[in-house]
Amino acid sequence: MNKYYLGIDLGSTTSKAVIINEKDEIIGRGITNTRANYKVAADIAREEAIYDARFNLLANRIREEMELKPEFKKYMADIRAVFQYRQFKRRMDRLEVLLRKTVSEFTSKNKSDIAEKLDEILETIRPRIRHGFINEDLGAKNQFFRDIVSEQYNAEVAKKGAGFYEPLMLAFDKSITPVENEMVQYNFRELVFESMDVLDEKYRGLADQPQDDNREDWYYAELNAVKNNYKSVEHSLREHIEDIVNEDIHIAKMVGTGYGRALLPFPEDCIKSEILCHAFGAHAVFPNTRTVLDIGGQDTKAIQVDSHGLVTSFHMNDRCAAGCGRYLGYIADEFGLSLNELGPEAMNATKETTICSTCTVFAGAEVKELLHNGEERPNILAGLHKAIVQRAMSLIARSGGVKNEFTFTGGVARNQAVLRYVKQMVTDAYGEVTMNIHPDSIFMGALGGAMFARRNISADLPKTAKMTENEEPATV
Repeated sequence: MNKYYLGIDLGSTTSKAVIINEKDEIIGRGITNTRANYKVAADIAREEAIYDARFNLLANRIREEMELKPEFKKYMADIRAVFQYRQFKRRMDRLEVLLRKTVSEFTSKNKSDIAEKLDEILETIRPRIRHGFINEDLGAKNQFFRDIVSEQYNAEVAKKGAGFYEPLMLAFDKSITPVENEMVQYNFRELVFESMDVLDEKYRGLADQPQDDNREDWYYAELNAVKNNYKSVEHSLREHIEDIVNEDIHIAKMVGTGYGRALLPFPEDCIKSEILCHAFGAHAVFPNTRTVLDIGGQDTKAIQVDSHGLVTSFHMNDRCAAGCGRYLGYIADEFGLSLNELGPEAMNATKETTICSTCTVFAGAEVKELLHNGEERPNILAGLHKAIVQRAMSLIARSGGVKNEFTFTGGVARNQAVLRYVKQMVTDAYGEVTMNIHPDSIFMGALGGAMFARRNISADLPKTAKMTENEEPATV
């Protein structure tokens, strides 16, 4: 029996899971932004990692075909996307039921009009989201149920007029939380075969689809290959799916970390500091890493590591969410945007507006005043993003500066505007150093946990390290 090792990073805004094998190879990743129930969040992240592991095991079975035949590579990418959609649809069906139930319980006289507008919104966004998953890789661009739905829902609510805005948003706020915090058990085999049926429909319809000149040539090479040969790919996959479904993903040991790690039902020796785990995970991917910056949902950590990936010193701020993921979430709510929209909009700025407030609440008030005075939204967002990075740079300096290779981890490392300012400020302060920014940066803590689980070693934080209160000014 193969042994696997699980790391769970239970963060304040997202929870991540990573499964590795005995060769330290990542075979599965899972993520959720479920927050109301930490146990459910950990279970969802673990289940998602197991689904991902089964797909990776399936891909390993047909590795040779995927390398030689473009139709196999395209089909595997498409079936993963449709599988995500089938998972999404189960939650969306549940959300629609709750939305209608919530509206039916309103006491306002125009309740029937609100229900009518709700139906119009759902009828509009349902096929749009389906198309996004199946044809535009929406699941890879945005992994969170709430974000995908709210972005589409909010845009449609805004079109229904001021009189419907508050009740429709109230219905959404009341309905979304119980849905995203439900532990839904999916049948992997059932969803895979459902996905094959959807792909069968998709590929049969490609014959009448006009070519988009904006697409790269390789895209149509793969598409044409799978359009003509998808039945043989499907037949080949069916031979392996039953074995993959029945394969036991045996977790030999697990380690929990992150902001909510104390709430995990793990033995004490299976709980590790998130500082240790982020350092260990970053070092595993980039062995020459000596400085790690982790901007998470609730705190920011500047970490120095040795040649083994163990922490030698760190400085962190955990007294206030300003400058962290929660801060960005608060600002997104103020602007009526999703988190995914913040970075791209800030990148369109013509200047960076000075943000003086260090407190999240006060910064929100300052943002409103700036908007009232006619300041452009992209410029305000650019100033906010720059202020976040300035706070992080102060922590890096206190921890000992940037040494050798610098690695950026945490969910905020996915924000393009933050990345731009990190690269700019690190270069300005420390010269041309190697900067590692990995697509899976958000999983570094969970990866470090899995690595600790496999090695079964103990490690402690250095006694000389410090926690720092938010005292530095967040000015631009």
